[in-house]
Amino acid sequence: MAARIFKGAEFLITEAGKDDVFVPEDFSDEQRQIGATTEQFVTNEVIPVRDDIEHQDFEKVVHLLRRCGELGLLMIDVPEEYGGLELDKATSMLAAEKISGSGSFSVVYAAHSGIGTLPLVYYGTEEQKARYLEKLTTGEWVAAYCLTEPESGSDALGARASATLSADGSHYVLNGTKQFTTNGAIANLYTVFAKIDKEHFTAFLVERSMEGVSVGPEEKKMGIKGSSTTQVILDNVKVPVENLLGEIGKGHKIAFNVLNVGRFKLGAAVTGSAKGALADGAKYAVLRKQFGRPIASFGAIREKLADMAAGIFASESLVYRLAGLIDDRLATIPKETPNYYDVYQRGIEEYAMECAIAKVFCSEVLAFVADEVVQIHGGYGFIQEYPAERYYRDERINRIFEGTNEINRLLIPGTLLTRAMKGELPLEREAMKALDALTTPSFEELDEAVPFAREKALLSGLKQLFLVLAGSAARKYQARIKEEQELLLALADVVIGIFALESVVLRAEKILPALSEARRKTVSAAVFTFTFSANEQAASAARKAAFYVEEGDALAVLLGAVRRFTKYDATGLLDAKRLLADAVIESERYPF
Repeated sequence: MAARIFKGAEFLITEAGKDDVFVPEDFSDEQRQIGATTEQFVTNEVIPVRDDIEHQDFEKVVHLLRRCGELGLLMIDVPEEYGGLELDKATSMLAAEKISGSGSFSVVYAAHSGIGTLPLVYYGTEEQKARYLEKLTTGEWVAAYCLTEPESGSDALGARASATLSADGSHYVLNGTKQFTTNGAIANLYTVFAKIDKEHFTAFLVERSMEGVSVGPEEKKMGIKGSSTTQVILDNVKVPVENLLGEIGKGHKIAFNVLNVGRFKLGAAVTGSAKGALADGAKYAVLRKQFGRPIASFGAIREKLADMAAGIFASESLVYRLAGLIDDRLATIPKETPNYYDVYQRGIEEYAMECAIAKVFCSEVLAFVADEVVQIHGGYGFIQEYPAERYYRDERINRIFEGTNEINRLLIPGTLLTRAMKGELPLEREAMKALDALTTPSFEELDEAVPFAREKALLSGLKQLFLVLAGSAARKYQARIKEEQELLLALADVVIGIFALESVVLRAEKILPALSEARRKTVSAAVFTFTFSANEQAASAARKAAFYVEEGDALAVLLGAVRRFTKYDATGLLDAKRLLADAVIESERYPF
């Protein structure tokens, strides 16, 4: 457990230390074994039939899901009393990361073990769990989650699917169409959201065998072709009242809380995919020759390899820091707590903003990596015989899954504003302090004896800058700020950059003493490379926010704050990138 338990969003106003973060190097032997088992399963059983999966041989998909059940990979988040392992979130995320190498099958796995199963785990009655959970944890049954509709995507609460209680009170009659349901054609149990009397948004457990349930044809998708994606059509489906999940009118709690889990697990999965893509890109760069030499020897290619490795290091650092935050908080909740899973869900919801950050940041790192790997392959990256093409197609959905990246970006400042208004986060007080500090010159000198002193000084500045911008925006727009989406998106990018950069710096500081000299240099090069990139992106977003908020003299003050708080001495950046590129080329994979 960390030295202290941080609240959600607290990183913006509090300085964390290296002992406050969980990092991949902290994995126990048991966790590493589960990761290795998952990786071996993908290598030995999934990859040999991956082409069959891509051509929608769903018999093989279902068989492999049952193999996951035999290996315990469907039990990680399930309580022990229902045949599960009930392991921590770090382990769950590690399994998600390792299974990502299976391509489309990882989507099937994630939908089943995550959003398909967790609503039942968190909100199901004892009878519902006894009836369904064992079937799901063994893979005997496949689970799916039905939220999106043809007319309601990001606006989930605008769903039109209806549920009407029968005259005798024995069942609900469900009608409607659900869109883009992952595992739609292979699922036996659907978590379906519908409005009782067209008003009360509620969840139901619907069996595939119930009369009136049907699925549409497979969607012809750009990528993840080996996963089933269909409509689920409900035509006067009689669902027993005992299959109502949770409380009437409280379906939004189930939908959104489970999506928080889905978001941070997606962060882990795309991190694994990025590692695989980088490895294929590095191997190709070493083998491919142009002008009589391997293209891995050219600076244009080497810089790509370095930037990808640094981005993945950040993605990995961020996602496991979040796992540690959640695990530390959940560990404080005794199992005998009344309404345990209500309290448990509030523990996860505490980090809803960080879950959104993980989803956005990690999916965009993969997008960058996949694009660069295609570029390294040149024309061959456009050909299906090479893996680069599949990474590129499969990647794109991750910026739409689990809420679009735009929706997740808006959630970040939205969460901050809500917490500030409730008095849970002293954002207004800290913003006023930051605004007052603008008129005070800083004469602090860096103590180069402190590990990553430059990066820590930059982090402190970026936090101050965010508070200045947020304070200025809140003062100008007040309650209307919720409608200023362009501004909120820019502020979100600053917050994302801060959390990612702090995760990188704290991880590096924590692990450096135990590393060899050569390894320390490689880690430091990754920190340096990522810091420069993250700062450039944060500065750009901050400048944009400044122009959105002010004009004239007030704008000049904000732009001066951007210049002051984003100063970073990047002397030696090229040497750092070359050193990092050497590590990637030598190992022909992600080097950490």
